Amino acid sequence: MPRDESSAQRAARLRLGRLPGYVRQPDPARRGGEDGRTYKKGWEVRFTARSEEEITEIRELVTAAGFAPARPFFKGHQLIQPVYGIAAVQAYLAARESVEAAGTTARTDPRTAGIPEQTRREPDSVAAAACGSPRRPSAAAR
Repeated sequence: MPRDESSAQRAARLRLGRLPGYVRQPDPARRGGEDGRTYKKGWEVRFTARSEEEITEIRELVTAAGFAPARPFFKGHQLIQPVYGIAAVQAYLAARESVEAAGTTARTDPRTAGIPEQTRREPDSVAAAACGSPRRPSAAAR
């Protein structure tokens, strides 16, 4: 990332990592082979959405991050917002890594985790047997 970008643009690029999507990369073997002239697949990030409102939000975030969103299209039962270029792919993958790293830190560091993990509580009879203390007979056994 260039150093002259604004903090709003950096923040928007980091938020890209939270969006659902996937990356398409060209196959270098096919690009350099005999069919290299017919193989046109390039670098692309595809953000997925379920409604046009989500597509609008994605387009605004992509524009704020400094990329030009292409025309959205339907694929299956989803709306897809493509963003073309290797810079967009690199920014998305970097943002995705930072989101995943923050998620693993939150899961492993109890100080930063929001909800403490619950411990398994064993029944009193199991705990007493594990401690080796004599167990009181139940009322039915007397």
